[in-house]
Amino acid sequence: MLARSRGYFGLGVEGVSKSANVGALLRTAHAFGAGFCFTVGAGFDARAGRAADTSDTPAHLPLWRFAGVEHLQLPQGCTLVGVELLDDALDLPSFRHPLNAAYVLGPERASLSPPLLARCRHVVRIPTRFALNLAVAGALVLYDRLLQHGRFAERPVMPGGPATPPPVPAGHGPPVFRRTLPAWLQAGQGEDET
Repeated sequence: MLARSRGYFGLGVEGVSKSANVGALLRTAHAFGAGFCFTVGAGFDARAGRAADTSDTPAHLPLWRFAGVEHLQLPQGCTLVGVELLDDALDLPSFRHPLNAAYVLGPERASLSPPLLARCRHVVRIPTRFALNLAVAGALVLYDRLLQHGRFAERPVMPGGPATPPPVPAGHGPPVFRRTLPAWLQAGQGEDET
């Protein structure tokens, strides 16, 4: 069961040349419930990417392809977050994820471009000794986001799981009126419909 989470997010790449890497990242984004995916200046061949994206992500959510950073357009109110091994980047475990965000990862054997880094409101790093596989890095970022914005029971003090699972929302419930009920509606309350 997919955890219910607040906000929305997208996941993308810049300059990635291996379609299988993009495909694996798309599958990861789909598994975590992304609202969209995107590429920036990436040489992505959809047929080659399908070998790694066994969930066929582009059939289930938007995949936007931008020729370059200058063409990158995100939904209004969406915060761009770069994921990069930079000394001045924020460590992922200490980062507060924006409610609505687009995460972008860089190419194999290179970094996010200076123009793209300039567009990022935040840049985070996964505190590892060296760079990780693209899909693994994406999964760690999205898992960290899920821990913050998901609805899970608090972790117990002792090893193991929580004594009781978190309450499941019962839906929207009855209507809530901010003003008094109109007379025509009050008259109908308490009467059975036949």
